[in-house]
Amino acid sequence: MARIAVIGAGMGAMAAAARLAVAGHRVTVYERSATYGGAVGRFERDGFAYDTGPGLLHLPAVYRDLFVKTGKKPLEECVRMTQVDPASRHVFPDGTVVSLPNASRGGVVAALDAALGAGAGERWGDFLGRARDAWDRSRRPLLEEPLREDWQVLGRDPYPALRQRRLLRGPRSAGTVAEVGSWELGDSRLAALFDGYALSYGLDPRHTPAGAALLPYMEQTFGSWYVRGGMRALAHAVYERCLERRVEFVFHADVVRIVEKDGRAAGVELAPGPSDDAATVVDADHVVAGTAPAALVGDEPWRDDDVRPRGGGAGVGTPSVPGRFTVLLALRGGRPDGTAHRTVIHSPGRGDEAGAVFSGRTAERPTVTVLRPDDPTTRPDDGHEAVTVTATVAPHGPVDWTDAGLRERYADVLVEVAGAAVPELRERLRWREIRTPADTAARTGARGGSVPAPSLAGADGRLLRPANSTRLPGLYLVGGEAHPGGGLAHAGMSGALVAGLIVEGADFRGSR
Repeated sequence: MARIAVIGAGMGAMAAAARLAVAGHRVTVYERSATYGGAVGRFERDGFAYDTGPGLLHLPAVYRDLFVKTGKKPLEECVRMTQVDPASRHVFPDGTVVSLPNASRGGVVAALDAALGAGAGERWGDFLGRARDAWDRSRRPLLEEPLREDWQVLGRDPYPALRQRRLLRGPRSAGTVAEVGSWELGDSRLAALFDGYALSYGLDPRHTPAGAALLPYMEQTFGSWYVRGGMRALAHAVYERCLERRVEFVFHADVVRIVEKDGRAAGVELAPGPSDDAATVVDADHVVAGTAPAALVGDEPWRDDDVRPRGGGAGVGTPSVPGRFTVLLALRGGRPDGTAHRTVIHSPGRGDEAGAVFSGRTAERPTVTVLRPDDPTTRPDDGHEAVTVTATVAPHGPVDWTDAGLRERYADVLVEVAGAAVPELRERLRWREIRTPADTAARTGARGGSVPAPSLAGADGRLLRPANSTRLPGLYLVGGEAHPGGGLAHAGMSGALVAGLIVEGADFRGSR
């Protein structure tokens, strides 16, 4: 039985902790804040409740596997999950509106044909077919296996772009999300749909490789799921499973250093508490870092001559990874029957929005996502509604999100745009609460309040995340800053990979 210290109580870290405890190890999680869940937070006021992180779950099989492997109760007995249908409603700048059914490729094709005109659905369906090829080519090495030593092979884009002949010029093939939209999809609204997927994950459509097609493929194939009580209920279920497996949690425990001994990670050093005179050193056989470890270890786990990827996500030529600007709305009046859970209102200027976000400015008219869950736990009674409005924005730093005037002005912009999804929004408004990347940075420690994107193949490996194992023996990385990148499902996958590497060692070949 090994002693394992886990830094941080995010979703990936807790997923690794539960699996390691089941394998017979003694696991202690050290979390600097007062609670678990990392970015999966919850805000409550006057009987209203909101997710402050992700609002929907994709690839629920990741968490089903976690609960199957760590206890007797399956996931569905611990949380109540439902598929949202329609999966999303889209409002385009020309006024076109389309609702896309959940996990039904045929239904999506039919809906797009009906709303956008004959042939639009077929073009999107053909695109999803190519996206499936990209998924089949990259799924195992990108998501289910430790990052391979020859990770450079993932620098090649797995998307089989159409080769297009041109009169008097050489053939061309789409290499980016934006080029797929312009050259293959043949409709500005379909292009905006694909751009919107990339942007929602914090990826620049102008530079992100076409292999990002696996993002809409995953959602439209495996579905979008809502957890009653919000994603915080999922975090609570994972935390409870850890406790059942006798994982120990120490909150308000600020890890300031990873202890090294004989050339390997040998424990963690905790900052002195209010009643302590000195720092405390806790010995461990393995350390799992759910936060970026560079500030915690004397020599970075990636030396200057190390060729492993150090992570990315913003796209080629961009200075930093975006964050989220969120406005939580408490509304008078009940949620009408038939209301879509999620509505995406697309920006009238696709390139202008990306140009602003990825150069450290605010977009004048951003793409806005409106979440209106049909969940009694989110509202004081049926005569009220809790609505969340979100946009992808530049991180704190390039934009000063602590500026109170800017926060209010940009919240006004999002609320105005959201009016396309929520009639009489301003008349119904009781109060609003604003969350910016500066708030995310303060709550989670993420630099600039950035939200890590999933790892993607292509772009010469610039959108890969660092491997879960490091050059410092005994130190492992988990969560959105490590392979396979950000997102609820990917965090769960990283936990499975770290547990496999510790339990099985060099023989571990990936999750099954």
